[in-house]
Amino acid sequence: MQLSYLTEEALSSFITTALHEDVGDGDHTTLASIPVEAKETAEIVLKDSGVVAGVDIARRIFHQVSPDLSVTPFIQDGSWAVTGTVVMRVSGPARAILTAERLVLNCMQRMSGIATYTRQLSDLIQGTHARLLDTRKTTPNFRICEKWAVAIGGGVNHRYGLWDMVLLKDNHIDYAGGITKAVQATQEYLRREGKDLKIEVETRTLQEVQEVLEVGGVFRIMLDNMHPDTMRQAIILIGKKTETEASGGINERTIRAVAETGVDYISVGALTHSFKSLDLSLKAVKS
Repeated sequence: MQLSYLTEEALSSFITTALHEDVGDGDHTTLASIPVEAKETAEIVLKDSGVVAGVDIARRIFHQVSPDLSVTPFIQDGSWAVTGTVVMRVSGPARAILTAERLVLNCMQRMSGIATYTRQLSDLIQGTHARLLDTRKTTPNFRICEKWAVAIGGGVNHRYGLWDMVLLKDNHIDYAGGITKAVQATQEYLRREGKDLKIEVETRTLQEVQEVLEVGGVFRIMLDNMHPDTMRQAIILIGKKTETEASGGINERTIRAVAETGVDYISVGALTHSFKSLDLSLKAVKS
């Protein structure tokens, strides 16, 4: 999966920081109770049904804790699996297995929950033109895994952060003195700074949509909290001049009607802030 933010450096940095938070100056429970020479095997078992995500990050965590651990996945990221499925087996130094356990499970449980919810919403808009987008409504320091999980579940990543795209929302527009001033100031800033960033503008009315079209230079128009009938009118007005994105409180009950307006993308913050984690456990395998 080609996602620009999934660099070796970024993943290693995330794992290092997360392990430091959890382990600190040592996993003293394990260090005290488990002999250094002990070798064991454990399995990660799914206790819910859903889309499994986090297999790759789990492998990386185990190997960063100890390169002597052997990790064998039985299913891949993005696979649907049922309760009782053995997702992977890990063998090697017992201390390393136990130290890595909680971080591995935390990542996989949350990522699998996000991927499952993303798949559910994506299924609801099957047969339409629309694609599902995530947002920046993510857990601080866990965004890399949450956006990765959305992609695994079949969604599309919106901007990763504030640095890789311009999104002029209602507060920016209000503070700048209106849509035209906000867009023109942004275009001048990008020229001055030599930055090649796409501009998206949030709109709340058909009049605002028309204003964005008149000022020009925008690649996507967000249709925020619009009724589907109004959204349909906006999409006709826009035509093929820009991409379109629907946003604002969209859920399982409303997403199909929004998709049927002909919008290109639907952003749903709930993908990463209101999902239900899938339950997984790591169980020792005794020979």
